[in-house]
Amino acid sequence: MIKDKRDFSAVLEWQNLVTFGSFPNLVPYSHPYICTLSQVKLYSTDVQKEGQGSQALRVEKVPSFETAEDIGAELKAPLKPDPLQVRVKAVLKKREYGSKYTQNNFITGVRAINEFCLKSSDLEQLRKIRRRSPHEDTESFTVYLRSDVEAKSLEVWGSLEALAREKKLRKEAEIEYRERLFRNQKILREYRDFLGNTKPRSRTASVFFKGPGKVVMVAICINGLNCFFKFLAWIYTGSASMFSEAIHSLSDTCNQGLLALGISKSVQTPDPSHPYGFSNMRYISSLISGVGIFMMGAGLSWYHGVMGLLHPQPIESLLWAYCILAGSLLSEGATLLVAVNELRRSARAKGMSFYKYVMESRDPSTNVILLEDTAAVLGVIIAATCMGLTSITGNPLYDSLGSLGVGTLLGVVSAFLIYTNTEALLGRSIQPEQVQRLTELLENDPSVRAIHDVKATDLGLGKVRFKAEVDFDGRVVTRSYLEKQDFDQMLQEIQEVKTPEELETFMLKHGENIIDTLGAEVDRLEKELKKRNPEVRHVDLEIL
Repeated sequence: MIKDKRDFSAVLEWQNLVTFGSFPNLVPYSHPYICTLSQVKLYSTDVQKEGQGSQALRVEKVPSFETAEDIGAELKAPLKPDPLQVRVKAVLKKREYGSKYTQNNFITGVRAINEFCLKSSDLEQLRKIRRRSPHEDTESFTVYLRSDVEAKSLEVWGSLEALAREKKLRKEAEIEYRERLFRNQKILREYRDFLGNTKPRSRTASVFFKGPGKVVMVAICINGLNCFFKFLAWIYTGSASMFSEAIHSLSDTCNQGLLALGISKSVQTPDPSHPYGFSNMRYISSLISGVGIFMMGAGLSWYHGVMGLLHPQPIESLLWAYCILAGSLLSEGATLLVAVNELRRSARAKGMSFYKYVMESRDPSTNVILLEDTAAVLGVIIAATCMGLTSITGNPLYDSLGSLGVGTLLGVVSAFLIYTNTEALLGRSIQPEQVQRLTELLENDPSVRAIHDVKATDLGLGKVRFKAEVDFDGRVVTRSYLEKQDFDQMLQEIQEVKTPEELETFMLKHGENIIDTLGAEVDRLEKELKKRNPEVRHVDLEIL
């Protein structure tokens, strides 16, 4: 019971502490009978996050108490707290994979046997997974989880140290095997050289019976004969112009031998050391040929011409020289005609003009023959003209000037060959029309949104390497995956998802399958490019 005013004031102050706990100061009540609790109101503000932070005034009325008995009853009554509602957001815990994470990596059976020193019987006990094959000749192949292979290798060898020792022993055995193989191959070559090679003729020999190979072989035979007869004429007459022509034919014969070597190497099949093949060997041999023409042909012709100007000598009868030059003109003209016909046929097949095909050196071997034979015909004309002036005037200086003219002609040809073949070896792009056709083929596909960073390089021998970054339409790719699924089963799986863990399992399963579908789309586009454009041999499509 409240006996006096002091007790009532104490109760009222305690009630203010409970009700107005957020206020820093208490309101003093000196006249409690005049100011009742029903007249007290609490004002507060709620700041809203939406919009521009507008504030709404909230008025809460404090329960009223008319008498001291009501206050005491309210104080004695048990507190009735409002239920607290908390909404928890489900968040998937982020996994820390570290710098090296190989548990989900796949490994082929060959790698498992070689790198982990296992047997094929050991792999039969492991889980087998069928994956899409990266090779065109096979649709799918079997792989194993790397974690399973590592665990099996530890089970077989007992420890990592024992596995490392076994790897070292096998590496030493492999080195010894390669050394024995090299020695045996050397012995086999010596045996064949001694008894004769009975191995059937290689398919590379057929290259010299058609196309550029045929042109090169014809040029070698004709230039070899011309070289022989020109040297005989030079020895007989002592003419500087005839010497230049003999050197010219000799350099042509040697360079065409280099071209034949390049052609034979260019048709070799690719190996692990040269995955894109040896087609550039034609450009390399043509480049060396250009350097040889400059050093041997132009250099010696200039030297002999300068020496003739400094120390002129009388020239013997030039009758035989004229006969040999006439025969050389006919033979070189025949070779030039063969080269021109071959280049015209190749340019027509590529849809290019003859001049553009030659200037871009699309067929380096035939291009060299064309330029060398053109220079040979012009050189014969220059030599015959200068020798004729020498015969008429009796002045040997004209003959020396003819030697300098032939040397200058060879220098121009060699410079052109060096330039064009260097451009080809640096990686030359294909025709813009071809690039546009390949790009349009990709952009017209429904699964492709855009193509970026397109690079199409000529590898030689009509081979093209195509590279591009592709922006795929994820919706089309996902739809192509869903078209192959059972929707009723997927709906049932979705309805069974109740926890974040089950949702994670569901998403990981179908996410991996969608990634496989994207890889299959890349393979499909690469095959389509190669099918419609046979010259495209290597396609690299990167997902953007």
